[in-house]
Order: sequence, then C-alpha cells, then structure tokens
Amino acid sequence: MLGDTRSRLTKLGLTLGIILVILVFMIPGITSPVAGQFPTLEMATVTGTPRGLWVRAIGEPTIPLNVRSGPSPTSTQVGVFLVGQEASAFGYYGSYVQIEYAGAPGDRGWVVLDRVEVFGGTLPMLQAPPTETPSITKTIDPTLAAQFIITAQPSRLPTFTEPPALLIPTFQAETGGTATAGIPIGYVIITLAGLGLFLSLIAILRRG
Repeated sequence: MLGDTRSRLTKLGLTLGIILVILVFMIPGITSPVAGQFPTLEMATVTGTPRGLWVRAIGEPTIPLNVRSGPSPTSTQVGVFLVGQEASAFGYYGSYVQIEYAGAPGDRGWVVLDRVEVFGGTLPMLQAPPTETPSITKTIDPTLAAQFIITAQPSRLPTFTEPPALLIPTFQAETGGTATAGIPIGYVIITLAGLGLFLSLIAILRRG
C-alpha cells in the first residue's frame, strides 16, 4: 500500500515536471529576455549665422570711449562704449568707425578707430555722413551775462602830505672871548695871575 502511494507520487511529480518544461518553452515572454529600449533623440543641428565685422573696445579700462552721432569730436555724444565691450561694425570714415549702438540715430554710432580692435575682416570706407545740424542754437542772454560782469573799481592811492619845514636853530659865532664888561677874557686871566704872583711875593718877604 505504501509502495503504491510512492509510485503514484513519483509519476505525478514527473508529469508536473514535464508540463512545466513544455510551458516554459511554449511561452516566449519567459524564455526570451526583453532588452531595454532607450528613446532615440535627434540632436538639432544649429547653423550659426556669420557674425561679419565686429569690434572690441581696447585701452585704459577706466577711460570709456565716447559714442557720437557722427565721425567728429564735435558731434553729439550719444553714449559710451566700455573697454572690452563688443559690437558689430559697418565701416570707417576718417579716424572713426561706425558701430551698432542702440540709442544712437538709426542705432548706429561712431567711436575712435584707434581705441577698437577689428575682427572678421577689413573695414570698408564709408561715405561722408551729412553734417549734423544742432537742434538748439545756444545763445547767451546779454542781460543775464551783464549781471556777471564785474567792473574793477580803481583803487585810490594814499595822498602824500608834505611835512612842515624843519627849523634848524642858528647860533651867532663869537669872534673872541670877552668878559661881561667887554674886556677880553685873556686880559682878565693875566691880571688875576699877576695879582696872585704879587701877593705870593709879599707873603714870602714878610716871612723873611
């Protein structure tokens, strides 16, 4: 009895195994591995437009270029062109080069040719632009200008007053020494000396 049970279980296992093997080979999704698919991307081809002529400002970084409305130092300044800044160029006239500059008349301004570096070819020479007409004529109001004219007043020199004449005392020169009575002083001295000598002789004689 036990042997029949084992025999049946063995046959059942073999049958199940055969069925599983058949199912494995019959189902393609199980036998064939599915390869991963990646989306195919198409890179857009960028076609660059030739830049043409262009310039770059050079020179002292702290001194920008003045952008003017014409190729002249007296033309109206419409902006500045910083050192290192780039712009498209159209040509040159004289010592100035015309560049693309927003804000200038026709979006074109002029900068000094010596302060830029040219790339993309040789700059063509342009025709002389029309002479710029100033929109406002600057006039000076003579009445207003007269208020700022200062007339220098002549300085008055000090007057010189002549000092009074210096009085110099004069003394009358004496021709000779006289005493109060009109007797010359020499006579008085001689008389006194003689009198003294006479008195001395008398005194000596009395002693003797």
